[in-house]
This record gives sequence, C-alpha cells and structure tokens, in this order.
Amino acid sequence: MPSSNLIADSPRDVGLDPAKVQALFERAEREVGEGLLPSVQVAIARQGKIGAMRTFGTAVQGGASAPATNQTLYVIFSCTKAIMSAAAWLLIGDGKLKPSERVAEIVPEFASNGKDAITVEQVLLHVGGFPNAPYPQGEWLDKKKRVERFAKWRLEWPVGSKFEYHPTSGFWVIAEIIERRTGKDFRDFVRERIALPLGLPELRVGLPSEFQNRVADLCYVGEPLSDEERKRLGLPEMPETEVTEEAIMGFNNANVREAGVPGGGGIMTAGDLALFYQGLLHNRATDGDPIWKPETLKDALRVRSGDYKDPIFGVPCNRALGVVVAGGDGRANYRGFGKTNSALAFGHGGAGGQIGWGDPATGISLGYCTNGFDRNDLRQARRGVAISSMAAVCVS
Repeated sequence: MPSSNLIADSPRDVGLDPAKVQALFERAEREVGEGLLPSVQVAIARQGKIGAMRTFGTAVQGGASAPATNQTLYVIFSCTKAIMSAAAWLLIGDGKLKPSERVAEIVPEFASNGKDAITVEQVLLHVGGFPNAPYPQGEWLDKKKRVERFAKWRLEWPVGSKFEYHPTSGFWVIAEIIERRTGKDFRDFVRERIALPLGLPELRVGLPSEFQNRVADLCYVGEPLSDEERKRLGLPEMPETEVTEEAIMGFNNANVREAGVPGGGGIMTAGDLALFYQGLLHNRATDGDPIWKPETLKDALRVRSGDYKDPIFGVPCNRALGVVVAGGDGRANYRGFGKTNSALAFGHGGAGGQIGWGDPATGISLGYCTNGFDRNDLRQARRGVAISSMAAVCVS
C-alpha cells in the first residue's frame, strides 16, 4: 500500500465526487458479490494522490485463503508494458537510446534470421514481426538463455508490414536494451529510476520471494463464449497466442514472479498502478524534480502507429511509444478505455482484465486488478469498459 502522504483523506480533497466514486466501487464489487471473481482491487487517483481505494473478496495468499485487503498484491500482466516503456523513455531522455536505432546495433545477438533491420520503435509499436517468439517461463531467470533465444527467433512476417501484439517477446528485447545501455538489471533500473523516485517502493517488476505471501494467487473463472454465441454476436475468433491457461497459472510460481517478465510480470497494488500514472501525468518525483524530460514524455505519448490496424477489430491501433492512446474517433473502448475517457487518455491494459490509465484532460488515473481470469472474453471486456467509463467522470 502506498505511503499515507500519497493517499487523500477523502475523494473531495483531490476534486473527486464521492457519490461517483462510490458508484465506481459498487460496479467493481459486482462480480465478487455474484460469485464470479474471487477478489478485485480498485484505486482512483488525482492531483498526485489516491483519492479512494477499495478491495473486495477473498484470495489465496501464501497458501491460505483470507479476505483481500488494500495490502494484497496483484499480478498486473501487460499493464507492466507501460512501466517498461517509461523506463525506455528515461534512456531516450538521457541520450542513451534513440527510437530509430536498430536493435541489432545494441544487441548484436538479435540480428540473426532477418531481424537485423528491426528498430527500437518498431519493437515498442508491436510491428517487429516476431509476436510468438518462444521463451519458456522456466528460462526467464537465465540471462544466457535469453540471448540464446534472441539468436534463434525468426520473423513471422516482414518487419513493419503489420501490427500484431507481441505478448512477451518484444519487451524482453526492451529489457535487454536497458541492461546493455545502463549496466543495470532491468528490474533494478525500474526500481531505482521510477518506483523509488515516485515514492512507490512496492511497485515492482520482479518480486523477491519474501514478499510473495501477499500476492493473490490467480485462478480461472467462468466459461468461454461458445462458437454459437460468438457467431450470433458477430464476434471474431480470438487468435491463439502464448497467453494460455497454463502460462497464466504459471504466475502462481515463485520463480516466475521473481523473474518479472518485462511484458507482463509487474506485481503491485492497484494503488501503486494508479499512482504510477499520476507520476506520468505530473512528471514529478517526491523531491519535486521531473523524472522524465518533458519533451521526451510528450513525444513518447504521440501516436506513431500510422495506418496500422488491430487485426481482430479492424480499428486503428493508436499506439504511442509502448502505450495505447484512447483517441477521439469513438473507438476508445476497443483499445481498453472507457467511453467517457478523453481522446488524450493513455495506458495499457493487462490479461485477465487488469486496467491502468491516466487521463490528462481530467487528471484522473485508474488502477484495477483482479486475480480471477474470466474465460468469457466479451464479459471481461465489457466489465473493463464499464469500470473505466465510470472512473473517467469522477471529477466533482
């Protein structure tokens, strides 16, 4: 749980409407009350502080089932990509990295099998062409194996020819770049340059074993949409990726949690996640100094994806440098935002329905976490849109 000086005494103190915040909490609690999700945690922040935070339900933590609290930690999955992207932005601001650089110039082992032309920007935009490159969980703590995998990876389609989401492969490359350019383990770099300056010591990518008894164990819930239901609703088939039930349940293992896979292994509270976005919105460390160079931050949040479209829904991807921007075309809900978020809202969701975003128009940021992975992807998506839509209008 963030320190008390980062938590407002009441929602009103940061300009939030208590009634709207209460309605948000009631919506977040609904699936717990209905018995679908075991626990959820939600935090809404503004003006650099958490305006309100609540946790509902029970969770298995450290082998025992107990009520989940505001101190319970959750795997945030691909919400981690925003944190790792922000780490790359620090290198850009420090003059140690350029988006236009070819990855192979930094990591020569990556150049094999036609990957030599891929740029850092293309990796962050998910247009590099290696979305399903294999790297098993059992190897994640082995840096030698990481580089060996890079050398073996092959292109699945021509570099830059289309967008296809890279669940983990791309951000292992970003992690390696951080390590080559700084001489620090990527986990330590995130902690030293982002978490601690923001006053968020429990925001972690890679969780040491001594903290793991606070993590809510993951479980699958519900039944998937049937083929008949999907056809009746006119929904496309979801593509097969590395995000399988076996892979998700692997995050209950100590070594996987410790590894902190850079594309999805962040572990923290919803409050930490919401306050990370406050850090981006205000760009201030606890000592008052900016963390990111303002011009770098502005450029990083610029939509760069051009004409690339999401292969599932056919809408423009609206990808900035590692994060997604809501956009003003009325399709923000397809990108993981609420229907009431402003066009400037930015963030990155996570598998299982995790939510993290900040909205410059209102100053609101949201963190939402659950340990219940809903097999019904439509229900999960609608839940996320509803929660984000309610959070986005909580300004009093």
